[in-house]
Amino acid sequence: MNKTLRGVGAVALVAATALVAAPSASATPTTANAPQTPRTASVTGAGDVRLTFAPDRDVRSFSFDARATPYTRPMPGAPQGLPTDATGTVRIAHRVAADGSTVRFAARVDCLVTAARTATLTAVVTEADAPVADLVGRRLGFSVYDGPGHDRVGFSWAVVNADQGPDGQWREGSAGTCMAPAPFAPVTDGGYRVRHAELPPPPQG
Repeated sequence: MNKTLRGVGAVALVAATALVAAPSASATPTTANAPQTPRTASVTGAGDVRLTFAPDRDVRSFSFDARATPYTRPMPGAPQGLPTDATGTVRIAHRVAADGSTVRFAARVDCLVTAARTATLTAVVTEADAPVADLVGRRLGFSVYDGPGHDRVGFSWAVVNADQGPDGQWREGSAGTCMAPAPFAPVTDGGYRVRHAELPPPPQG
């Protein structure tokens, strides 16, 4: 530390005395104090997943191109929309080992929420191959984990989200906006990037 006093000649200083210089008024602001550019949450990438409980039965491929668009989807009770509003596309391909066929469908993103390295999103199916044509119009839930290590994906059908009706019978449940299971399936090829952003407050006025 520089302890030189200007304007004082060779004045002896007591060894225990420490002088701390005050910062100059013209000092350049530090990075920590500089204005921060707002970030937009997003999930991008493509990959294949392995079902750990049935690793040789089939391969499911997921492609995500989703980004947050807060307060852009008005709805009853939320005329400004929600901080989780989003747009984009999810594409899914399911290769069935039993007969070698592949079925594909695509969905329009309507909700996205993120945390560090993780995201949950939902999308409504807009197009589907004939074997899964009944999916059109349904909302599906997805979750993504962006490593370190293997990335992971979760999805709201096939192995989760069972619902028991008033008649006592079990059936696949519906997915509400931004609702999905934990990312349970390891990615074996490809990968994803989750860009986290905090949910913003509603716009003024």
